[in-house]
Parts: sequence; structure tokens; C-alpha cells
Amino acid sequence: MASSFEKFQRRRLISSYFSVILSIALVLFLLGLLGLLVLNSKKVADHFKEQIALTIYLKDDAKDVEIKQLEKTLALADYTKSTQFVSKEEAAEEHSKEIGENFMDFLGYNPLQNSIDVYLKADFVDAAQVKEIADNLLAKDFVEEVNYDQPLISLLNDNIKKISLWVMIISGVFTLIAVLLINSAIRLSVYSKRFTIKTMQMVGATKGFIRRPFIWLSMKLGMVGAVIALAGMAAVLYYLNQTFPELELLADPMILAILFVGVFVASMIITWFSTFLATQRFLNLRTDELYY
Repeated sequence: MASSFEKFQRRRLISSYFSVILSIALVLFLLGLLGLLVLNSKKVADHFKEQIALTIYLKDDAKDVEIKQLEKTLALADYTKSTQFVSKEEAAEEHSKEIGENFMDFLGYNPLQNSIDVYLKADFVDAAQVKEIADNLLAKDFVEEVNYDQPLISLLNDNIKKISLWVMIISGVFTLIAVLLINSAIRLSVYSKRFTIKTMQMVGATKGFIRRPFIWLSMKLGMVGAVIALAGMAAVLYYLNQTFPELELLADPMILAILFVGVFVASMIITWFSTFLATQRFLNLRTDELYY
């Protein structure tokens, strides 16, 4: 009978530990993913900014040497991510594919112009800087027109600012929720041993001596939960990097290492602090208050 009771107690203990580990792992996993989002939000925003092209239309009488010189100048400019020269023949072929017929057969000539598509670096994609770049390019005699989507640039920058603000707010809220959830799981674990704590105190054990094994056990559970959470984060990061290689999520291993270490250290701090508060609470209660 005693053996059966001991097995039952052991199963309850293992179940309790498993619940704490699972709670910590899930919370840290979500917190880690939020950290990945915060760290890569600028990279994602920059990726979208750098898809916007500034198109320079060249006059028909522009000389080849002038075009080549402009391409070199653009390639060396601080604001240039990449450039692509599009001849009027290539533009006509592409336009014909889009409309499904050769419009030059109808017109009898090619009305399109040679052009250069300039993809700007993300830091230069705002309305004022793009306008300044366009004005400088228009000052060249052989440039007919500089075209870009100004409303899209303004809308993109406004939305990025709003999203960044909300990401920071949500990050703060989720961090608070994470701390509260882990704290609740630890307190429930300690609550189940409140009579053991009081018994040890009644036979003369010091508060520090009583707290020590509870804190060490909680920190070990936190370590296990953190390892599980980090494994899940690594799997998600690998999947996202394979799916969206253009974001280069693994390009800065130092930042990722800091994030992973931060999640692990956070689990240690939260479990230590939560266990300290929980044990301290039960140490300060009278024996009759343990039943409430």
C-alpha cells in the first residue's frame, strides 16, 4: 500500500515538474519569437523599402558615353543599392508581353525610351531625400524624366513607423505577461510544498536554508524549459531563413547569439525571483493561514 502511495506521489511530482517546464518553455518560446521580430523588424522594413525603384528616362539623343558615365556615377553613389539599364527594345518587349500584343505593329515605331532603374538603400527611401536625388538627376541635359511612386514611399514610411511603435508596445505587454505566467507556474509548484516549508521552519531551519533547494530546483526546471524554447526558436528561424532567404536572418550570428543567451538568462532570473517571492510568502505565513 505504501509503495502504491509512493508511486502515486512520484507521478504527481513528475506531472508537476512537467507542467512547470512546459509553461516556462512555451512562454519563453513566444518571448523569443517576439525578440526575433523586434530584432528583424528593421531588416524586414528595409527589404520592402529597397523594392521601390526610381526610374530615370533618357532622351533619345543621349550618347552612349553619357549613359555609361551615369551608370558608373549611380553605382558609386551612397544612396544606390543596385541599378539596371533597360533599353527601349527590352521595355517594348516587356510591355508587349503585358498587354498580349505587339503595340509597335500598330504604331509603326517604338515610343518608349531607354531607362535606368535605380533601387535605393533603405535609409534614403523617404520623400524628401528621393525628391532631392530626382532633382539632381533631372539637372542632367540627357535625362528626360525621373519617375517614382511618391505616395507609396510616404505611405510605406508612415506604416513602418506605426508598426514599429505597436511592435514595441506589444513587446512590453508580452514581456510582462511572460513574467506573470512563469511566476504563476512557480508559485503553484511551491504552493504544493507549503506544509513542508513550514515544517522545516518549525524545526529550526533558517529561511535561506529552506529557500535554497526550492530556488535551485526551479532554476533547473527553468534551464530545461529554456533549452526546449531555444530549440523551437532555432527550428522556426531555420524555416524562415529557408523560406525567405532575402531577409538574411542568419547574416548576423552575434545578434542571434545575444538573443538566445538573453532568453536563457531571463529564464534563470525570472525563476529565481519568482521562487524567492513564493517561498518568502509561505515562510511569513502562520501555520493556520496555510489552509487558505
